[in-house]
Amino acid sequence: MSKRGLVIIGLCGLLLLAGAARGVSGGPDSESGTLSIYFMDEKVGYEEYVWSEEPGGFLLKVTGRMTKPLRLEVESLTIRLSRDYIPTEFSFKGSLNGMDQDVTSVIREGRVRNTIKTGGQESANETQVRRDALILPNPIFSPYLVLAKKYRCGLKEKAEVSVYIIPQVEVAGSLESDPANPCRLMLKLAGVEISLETDAEGHFLSLSMPAQSLKVVPDKTD
Repeated sequence: MSKRGLVIIGLCGLLLLAGAARGVSGGPDSESGTLSIYFMDEKVGYEEYVWSEEPGGFLLKVTGRMTKPLRLEVESLTIRLSRDYIPTEFSFKGSLNGMDQDVTSVIREGRVRNTIKTGGQESANETQVRRDALILPNPIFSPYLVLAKKYRCGLKEKAEVSVYIIPQVEVAGSLESDPANPCRLMLKLAGVEISLETDAEGHFLSLSMPAQSLKVVPDKTD
């Protein structure tokens, strides 16, 4: 399958959870919320997340579910990052289209060790990715919060970025702010454009993938 095909699968698969309102919970950088996911203008899922600051960095926790275009259940997803937003650990437990999946990854200086359990079968692999590659699991939206926290409204010029659609493939892309709105980050991956809106505090305000008819927004019913 082509790299573009994998990206599109990853992004459409990214259709997992969604549906929480932003709310700050104690701590200097702690946030929780629900994202609502829309596919072709129909609400198809939700995603609840908690972002918290730790002594050595940050932790993102996610749960949720989606019904279209894939059936996805997320019992738990965690991404641990260093103070400079470098991913160090990843885990996912849930099901995709009725098949149980369990992924655990350890990341050190770009070297990734994945342990994958799918449908009762276990496998392991190692790969090398760029040290600061953004971790995007298949298929979840909350990890885009890392981009919002890292860049906020302060991206001055176009940046070359790397995305690891864990545990499948690494894809090179570019990130730049919208000239008309510095708080709108435009991510391009293999021809796919993703628009992420944030604010000076790095909150997740909206995400859209026009080519996939996807939009993700915070749930307003706090």
